[in-house]
Amino acid sequence: MAYWFLRGVARGVVTTKYPKVTDSWAKGLPTPPSFVPALLSADVVQRLVESCPSRALSRQGQELIFDVGACTACGTCQRVAPEAVMSSGEFELASSSRARLLKRIPIEGDRP
Repeated sequence: MAYWFLRGVARGVVTTKYPKVTDSWAKGLPTPPSFVPALLSADVVQRLVESCPSRALSRQGQELIFDVGACTACGTCQRVAPEAVMSSGEFELASSSRARLLKRIPIEGDRP
């Protein structure tokens, strides 16, 4: 490890693109959900909020608030509303700001 570190520093490499390739084993990891706004109705959102064991979901007006930092990727929301929730496929999440981990998803299923 020290050799590669010193070699990188000597060449002026401070960081690398990460990840270069996604490992095949990573495809089986549980990932946070992704929501389909057109299929989110008030009833569906209410069921999702009530069922989330980590309290990562809440509702403000006509938006579903998804706290990615609180989500444990347990899959409960996918079981409650499989038509409106799917796996995001993103298992490595990072942010320099807590506010960026709050996603606002419009509730469009009730619109005429």
